[in-house]
Order: sequence, then C-alpha cells, then structure tokens
Amino acid sequence: MKDVIIACVGKPSAGKSSFLNAVTDATAKVGNYPFTTIKPNNGIAYFPIECPCKRFGKSHLCAPRYGRCIDGKRFVPIQILDVAGLVPGASEGQGLGNQFLDDLRHANALIHVVDVSGTTDANGKETIGYDPIGDIEWLRGEIHSWIYGNLNKKWGQIVRRHLAIKASTAETLHTQLSGYGATLVIVQRTLDRSGVKDAMDTWEKETIKKVVDAFLDERFPTIIALNKIDLPDSDKNISKIMRKYDQNKIVLSSALAETFLRKLAKQKFINYEEGTDNVQTKEDLPDSDLKSLDDKLQGRIEKVQDLVLYRYGSTGVQDVILKAVEVLGLVPAFPVKSLSTFANANGKGVFRDCVMIWPGTTVLEFADIVHPEIAKHYLGAETIGNRKIGEDDIITSENNIICFKTSQATHSSATGTASTTTGSSNQSSNSKK
Repeated sequence: MKDVIIACVGKPSAGKSSFLNAVTDATAKVGNYPFTTIKPNNGIAYFPIECPCKRFGKSHLCAPRYGRCIDGKRFVPIQILDVAGLVPGASEGQGLGNQFLDDLRHANALIHVVDVSGTTDANGKETIGYDPIGDIEWLRGEIHSWIYGNLNKKWGQIVRRHLAIKASTAETLHTQLSGYGATLVIVQRTLDRSGVKDAMDTWEKETIKKVVDAFLDERFPTIIALNKIDLPDSDKNISKIMRKYDQNKIVLSSALAETFLRKLAKQKFINYEEGTDNVQTKEDLPDSDLKSLDDKLQGRIEKVQDLVLYRYGSTGVQDVILKAVEVLGLVPAFPVKSLSTFANANGKGVFRDCVMIWPGTTVLEFADIVHPEIAKHYLGAETIGNRKIGEDDIITSENNIICFKTSQATHSSATGTASTTTGSSNQSSNSKK
C-alpha cells in the first residue's frame, strides 16, 4: 500500500512549526492512526468532507474507524511530512539540503508555508521589508536545480543508452526520474505538458530545463500557504503574490491564530468550530461549562477575530489541507457490507471506513485496496440503488459507496473489511499517478 503524503516545507521562522502544530493538534486525533510507519517528524492532519451518513439520515449511527464525524462533517486523516533543512543552496547540500530533497521523494504534494509579512529573510532571520515572492521562486528553483543537475551531468550517457536500446522518450525519462517517485504515467503527462516533441538526442540544455519544469508541476503540485496574514505588511505582499501566481493554489492563513484558538478550546475557555469564524465564550453561552475569560484573554480573542476571523472567514489552516487534497484529485470511497444498512462486516456503526483513492481508480483496484482477498475472489459490485457496476468502472463521487460480492468462502471474513491505510495500492498509484 502507498500512503498519501503531503510534505510541509518552508524556511526557518516562516511559521511552519506553528502550521504543523495547528493541523496535527493532538486534540483533533480520535482513535488509532490509520498509518503503520510514522516517523518522529510526521504527523496526522484531519480534513473535512461531506459524509454520506447525513444524506441517508444515519448521522447518529456513524462511527468512523479513523477520524471522526460530527453531524455529517467527516474529518478524514491524512499523513503530513515535516520536511526540514530548507535554506538557500539546498540543491548543493547546504544546511540539511540533502535530507530535505530526499524527503521530497516520498511526498505526493507540497505545502509551502511562506511568511507573507516580510519580517524574515531568506535564512529566517528577523528583518523588515523582505519580499516573500523570493521565497516562492527559490523553493521551486532549488528543486529544479536538484533534478536538472542530476540529469545534466550524465546526459551524454543517458542519450547513448537511449539510442542503444531504442527505448521511447517516456521510458528513458522514467528510468531517470523514477528515483523521484515518478511513474510512467507521470512522465508521459510531463512530456505532454512540456510540448517537447523532438528526439532526445537533439535536446539542448534549455529543452531539458523545460521538461524538468513540466515534471515539477506533475510530480510536486504545490499549495502556497501565505502565513502571518495578521501582521502589518502582509496586505501589500498578498496583493503582489496574488497578481503573479495562480490564485487557485494560494491560501491565506494564520497558523498562530489557529494554534491559539485550539489551545483555548482544549482548555474549555471557548467553543471553536475549526475552519470557520465561529468562536463562542461563556458570555455567549452562559449556561455552558465554559470558563470565564479575564480582560487580557478576552482582548486577545477579539484581536484574532478582528485581524483574522472576521476579515478572512477563518484562520485558513484547514483550507490549506483541503486545497492540497483537491489538487491531488483524491476521491473518498466507502466500502460497506450492506447497501441498506451501510454497515461493515462487524456491524459496529455505519460508514466505518473512508478510503481516499487516486482519480481513475477502478472498482477492481479499489477491491484490492479494501482487502486483497476481495479482489482475489471478486464476483461483482453494486452501488446505491443496488445498481451493478463493472470491475473496470472508474470510481467517482457518484458511485463511491460500494458493496462487493465475493465467493462464499471469503464473504464473511473479507467483505467490508477496509484497509487501514489512507491512499491506494501500489498497483493503483502506479497506474493512475
């Protein structure tokens, strides 16, 4: 199985630590983790999706195996990788550059936390008036230099072998780029995106750079989290960045505000609905068990509301994770034993399992993700309305509640037993990504 991993990157003091503390806050974790190999610098974030339990009037019975569901809003876990060592010259091994770049091999998407206030320079040192656009260009430049440098220094050897074995351009590039986690499908999409049609033995350096540029877009889709939006110089920098970059991949955020609000909620000073501007205090809910606020704490909350919540609608932290999931095109799928009760084999609640799968995953591939025995003894599958779906049908939001039919020997033990890994099988990820 291959986990879906989102890597969080950023220079020192950009607010990456605050962002990670906010999205992987221990208070948000419910139940066991669905991931079996978590490094110390990894964490679990939870992002909301619409759970089908509400549509079918079964919210009171919804019992996710992982994450949680609150009145039809389901919080699904996803793995976050904290990538360290981002300093200028990373591609040349500066700082922890080699470790930083090696960690990226495991990521499916990147979240680049940028200090949009301009109060930290390229090395994370305190300053005034720094242009954060430089950080955005610099991150991509470092990754580009890393990959281009590795290709360019052995290009002659690559071309000679390419001609000798008469391989296709995609096959040769796949051999060279597989070390960066690239599949053949990604390489083929890279060539399409680059528009390069010339034979490899005619490529100049600029052509190689153009292909690498396209490869970055395909292999490392990046969401830019403009952090520290509540500081004075942020506004002018936000406007400048919005004009230059794709706004669909930019999210405004205040990780420190999110961390602050979650801490107060944990301490029972406030009720806070993550991803919104909804903050309630003892004054709002006099009959609740919330603690009373002193003037200082009340003032801090009001400041967060004025500078962040009321102005932007939320702290933006949850939106960053949602945007990263969106750019990957992940599809939530729900394996159930019964299409009438929506329970699994154990019968402990409804919609127990939610598996995020790659776009283009077929029904049979999903069966293998849920449990290899289901795929091995697969007889068929049905979705809502007892509508039969073929094994080669692509799973979408229209047919993502699935009941598998297997031989009698495996029906009771395998059907409805979902994988404990959010993501897709190696077969699915290799063929779709």
